Amino acid sequence: MYIHELSNWPRFEWNREQLAKPLADVRHRQGRLSGHMEALGFNLRQEAVLETLAADVIKSSEIEGEKLNAEQVRSSIARRLNIDIGALKPADRNVEGIVEMMLDATRRYDQPLTSERLFAWQASLFPTGRSGMHKIRTGTWRDDSTGPMEVVSGPAGKQRVHFQAPAAPRLDQEMQGFLGWFNAGADVDPVFKAALAHFWFVTIHPFDDGNGRIARAIADMALARSEDSSQRFYSMSAQIRQEREAYYNILQQTQQATLDITAWMEWFLGCLGRAINGAQTTLSGVLKKARFWEETAGIQINDRQRLILNRLLDGFESKLTTSKYAQLAKCSHDTALRDILVLAERGILRRSPEGGRSTSYALTAPEMLDNASISR
Repeated sequence: MYIHELSNWPRFEWNREQLAKPLADVRHRQGRLSGHMEALGFNLRQEAVLETLAADVIKSSEIEGEKLNAEQVRSSIARRLNIDIGALKPADRNVEGIVEMMLDATRRYDQPLTSERLFAWQASLFPTGRSGMHKIRTGTWRDDSTGPMEVVSGPAGKQRVHFQAPAAPRLDQEMQGFLGWFNAGADVDPVFKAALAHFWFVTIHPFDDGNGRIARAIADMALARSEDSSQRFYSMSAQIRQEREAYYNILQQTQQATLDITAWMEWFLGCLGRAINGAQTTLSGVLKKARFWEETAGIQINDRQRLILNRLLDGFESKLTTSKYAQLAKCSHDTALRDILVLAERGILRRSPEGGRSTSYALTAPEMLDNASISR
């Protein structure tokens, strides 16, 4: 018997006493991360948001077995958030669609979630009206015309059914109840609401396809409400991708159990805590840049030098020569050389051992920069 077949569905229960400590721990971590990111300044926070949203979009799709082009995802997000990342790569329609959905969920987190909004999200995920080779219904609830909605695994003829969703005739009523609850005032802690919304929606499974990605977008929307902020600095989807097997296992176990969903709530809180901890990895480049500018605070750096240093911090792949500096900074060769020599004298750039025309420069390692004797 599936959970949605129980007579008192959807009256969920969980052990609040058992979950009180994990909830308090997650809330504390949310606050610490937000405070840390606030100290970075506007531009670095924007870069952090870009990296987090890109990870969210890419990993949410990977959970469903779809691999997106990372450059296209970053370009699509940067264009919509007016973040300058240099040349923008054109994005495919399916990339644009999932980016639009995630940004709508997280940037407009304070707006009501409606059936029309969900229809638009699902249609944006499948702009051709197809999922792979199969034609699907988009912008409307499923009708089960090809049979009941089932989650299965295994080869054809030997498939194993893990879950069967509520029948199509129930969907209007089921989604009415879900949306009414989601848009109502906070009857539980907003983080609990994110966990329950994720589980409840994916159990109803109202669409022909895209239910997992939309469930995770709804959870992100609820988490944004929990922080009253559209800025995302951790990716729940990236963490779920790392724990995909455990994710599907806990979903299946809970969907075939009682309405006491303590186990699911506990797993969600643990996964969220690990996602917040994992922000350090996702945002390593941004945090490295922040540390660099902290270490060089007080050193006089002109606009050309700042431009080039940011390019190096962003992972400039070629060796930095005087000619390349002049080309990137749009200045003369002599000006480029003067800028480089000043940065080298101050310990910010180090010169390669090669001389003559092969001379190139790289950023000084952070541990060396800490101890460098630099003129201020």
